[in-house]
Amino acid sequence: MQRTDIRCCGCAEGARADNFYRQPVLLGAMKVAKKVFYSGRVQGVGFRYTAQRLARGYPIAGYVRNLPDGRVELVAEGEKDEVGAFLAAIRAHMARYIESEEVADIAAEGWQDFRIRY
Repeated sequence: MQRTDIRCCGCAEGARADNFYRQPVLLGAMKVAKKVFYSGRVQGVGFRYTAQRLARGYPIAGYVRNLPDGRVELVAEGEKDEVGAFLAAIRAHMARYIESEEVADIAAEGWQDFRIRY
């Protein structure tokens, strides 16, 4: 079992009560980052909101957004097994809308949460 630690969001405000939140951080875990492009009928079907809801169940960070060409871009970073499980959950929940996906390993950028980008 890995040790967890609590840290601040890292903002310049430091520990001001309204800017402080607790986020578990796995120490010694292998951090990975994946960028995924989903194609199919993936816009207008709640894809981004489903991804954001599913992300709450995993210790991952990143974002999801619609692209002008009709695809959805998702970036997920965290411990290797957690990112894999999160992406598998998206596939399972959105399978009827996904025709293809392109997955690439990317450098982790240090995202602090998972959000929808516009």
